[in-house]
Amino acid sequence: MPTRTARTAWNGTLQEGFGQVELSSSKVGTYEVSFPKRAAEEADGTTSPEELIAAAHSSCFAMALSNEIAKAGGTPQSLEISADVTLGQKDGGPHITKIAITVRGEVEGLDAAGFEQAAQAAKAGCPVSKALAGVDEISLDAALES
Repeated sequence: MPTRTARTAWNGTLQEGFGQVELSSSKVGTYEVSFPKRAAEEADGTTSPEELIAAAHSSCFAMALSNEIAKAGGTPQSLEISADVTLGQKDGGPHITKIAITVRGEVEGLDAAGFEQAAQAAKAGCPVSKALAGVDEISLDAALES
């Protein structure tokens, strides 16, 4: 299996500094990062480690869920997954306190219970979910759409 690489260049202190994170393997872009904007409600054109984790988790979960649906005898027509990653405080410092995964899907061959079972299996088996096992809570809201 391949190794993927990202690189960050940082200048200055935590509160006054800034950086650029580059998605090196894919070469799809370089994005601004800053701690004050990371901790603010509005991202204002910058990304954050939490947003990048959300992207990794939602895309990994989509792949894992499509596999679990197929294993259960269904055919995914469309899946819409979002991951909300919350940065909070724990033990006096920043900590990822919660990840909320929401999935809506159109699937042939599975009922709501089968879809929920596939979603729970995807949550448990997704490599990014496993890597994030130290997060206090990872919740899942899965529903079929008609």
